[in-house]
Amino acid sequence: MKKKESEDKADLLMQELSKAERRRILRSIRASQKEAEALEAAREEEKQRIRFMKEAIRQAYKAEALGEVPIGCVIVKDGKIIGRGYNRRNTDHTTLAHAEISAIKKACRVTGDWRLEDCDLYVTLEPCPMCAGAILQSRMKRVILGCYNPKAGCAGSILNVLQMKEFNHQVEIVDGVLEEECSHMLKEYFRNLRLRLRMERKNSTPEE
Repeated sequence: MKKKESEDKADLLMQELSKAERRRILRSIRASQKEAEALEAAREEEKQRIRFMKEAIRQAYKAEALGEVPIGCVIVKDGKIIGRGYNRRNTDHTTLAHAEISAIKKACRVTGDWRLEDCDLYVTLEPCPMCAGAILQSRMKRVILGCYNPKAGCAGSILNVLQMKEFNHQVEIVDGVLEEECSHMLKEYFRNLRLRLRMERKNSTPEE
């Protein structure tokens, strides 16, 4: 009953206002609704990015289980993962066994095309020159980064191969998705590696 009375009062108030005032109020209401919808869409997009980056991190831990540098990657099309990859460079004895290259190969097999124009690539560490070139050549739509690679990254750290205007294609970059988790994973790996190498050197040194 109270709700009906409130609605009636609102209707009467609108009738008393001039046309210009009514239009202004309605525009303001519509703008607020659009803003709320845009905010909700942004929240949903962020949730999706976190979900897929977590899968890339799971791939990275597969690399770590093999004794490799933990780098993982997934490729997403229409909200579904169509390619997964993780670093296997030492395991497969080839320079080409990077996470991104492996994921691109699998995604191309799924789509039946070398072009991945409507796809997003999630990777825990900024791509190297080779992988950035492959991403560009595949016409990838977007790359989502976990953390940057100041020593070899080519999505902004050393170079930004993905967005060079001289090429006929540029890739959108989204950074900082689960950055702390991706960075911590790498730091822990290299810390443990240094400890292990130190122990090995110590154990291999003959006692005097």
